[in-house]
This record gives sequence, structure tokens and C-alpha cells, in this order.
Amino acid sequence: MRYAVPTTLREAIDFLASGEARILAGGTDFYPALSDAPVTFDTLDIGRVEGLRGIAETDDGWRIGATTTWTDVVHAPLPPCFDGLKASAREVGSIQIQNAGTVAGNLCNASPAADGVPPLLTLDASVEIIGARGTRTLPLASFITDVRKTALQPGEMVAAVLVPHLPAGAASGFRKLGARRYLVISIAMVAAVIVPGPDGTVAEARVAVGSCSPVAQRLPALEDALIGTPIAADALAACVRPEHLAPLSPIDDVRGTAGYRAEVVVELIARTLADCCAVEGP
Repeated sequence: MRYAVPTTLREAIDFLASGEARILAGGTDFYPALSDAPVTFDTLDIGRVEGLRGIAETDDGWRIGATTTWTDVVHAPLPPCFDGLKASAREVGSIQIQNAGTVAGNLCNASPAADGVPPLLTLDASVEIIGARGTRTLPLASFITDVRKTALQPGEMVAAVLVPHLPAGAASGFRKLGARRYLVISIAMVAAVIVPGPDGTVAEARVAVGSCSPVAQRLPALEDALIGTPIAADALAACVRPEHLAPLSPIDDVRGTAGYRAEVVVELIARTLADCCAVEGP
């Protein structure tokens, strides 16, 4: 096996082009997946590649480098529309995991319970992919294709997560339900973004649910129902109906039944929307 630790993106791409390899960033998912097995395959450690870590504002929005950690996200000076993403960052394992785990790693692991996916979906995030044949960009909703599966092709890696600018005043929230408060895989989780109109009603709404389907899902019917609703917790909660959960496909497992998940998601949505109402303007 080969173990490469490049310092430039060109070196990383060349290594990927030279043969099949697994990518290591923070290692918080990579090593647990090995269990007690040794590393016997080619590995590309991108932790030292220049330019892959950090959050920067661009003309089009925000660029979150692939090796940006969840601690970086928590401490970054970002507008209120990122509050939901920051709240999810604080739920990614322990502080030690947040210090090492990366945003791109969370997406590429493609777990149905990946904490970062629902808030990034509500931010209309896209994924910048780079390989020997060039760069391409996919919406996050198209990047994760199934449980533990992504749209990455051989020889490709994630370079960044891209988030477009949202209108001024956009607020966001994130709620997660688990068997305990911290260090737990979620039973269900919800992220939301509310964009206010000049009349105090919802001009745009985005709601995403995780841990209730193979891939986290937006709820377009609910989003449509919220438009024009006064931005008040009770009014927004009254819009939530069980039929809005049609895109979801919760399962029975050791953490909860499908029926329980469907029931608690309605309450989690209502609480997350209420959190958006409580956010003050920029």
C-alpha cells in the first residue's frame, strides 16, 4: 500500500489519477470504519494540502474548504443564515471530533444521520469536485446518492462546499433528537431557513430532515405552505402537516421506530421554525 501526504492540490490529484485510493481528511470516520483491520489500501491524506481549509466570502457566496473542521465552522464570523449549520457543528461528536472532523468528510461519509447535511441542504449548498479531468459542481442534493454512496467518480475528490448568498434577514435553525443530549447518533434532525418578506411574512422557506430516509431530504410541500405565513412561532407551527413528510421513509431501528420518527419530526420542525423566528436581524 501507498500512503501519500501531499501539500499541493496538484500532487493530490496526480496521486488519485495513479490508481484507486481512499481519501483521509480528519480521520474521524476513516479509522472507526476499519475496526481492528490494518490499512492495506492506498491512502491519500489531504490534511496538509494548501488551500483546502478555511471559509471565505466570494462574489457569489461562501466557500467552505474541504478540510475545514467543524470547530472552524463554529468560530467563523458568519451571518445568521449559518446559525443552523453552526448548531449542527456543535453536535458532531465531542469537541475532539469537532476539532478534527471535516465538512467534506461528513458529506463523503454519506451517513443518513450526518449532522451537517440538513443545514447545508437548506443553504442550497453545492459541492465542488476536482479531478484529473477538471472541476465540476453538483448540488448537494445530487451529490449524496444513497446510504454511504456519493456521486464521486474514480480519481475525484471534494475541493469545497459552496453556499450562495442569502437575502438579508434570513434566519436558520437546527434541532436534533437523540437518546441523550450529546455524543449520540440522531433519531431525527431538522434544519430550516426562513427568508422574511417586507410585510413580515415568509418570502422563502427551506426545511430539511435527516435520519428519516436514506439521504436527508428537503420538504418542498411544506416549504410552499409556509410562504406568506406571518413569521411567528404559532403561525409557522400551524402550517406543519403529516402529509408534508411524504418524501421521508423512516425505518425501525435500535434508536426508534418509523412511527415514532414520523411523529417527532413534526414537533422538531415546529421548534426549529420557532428558533428562526427568534433570530434578530443582521
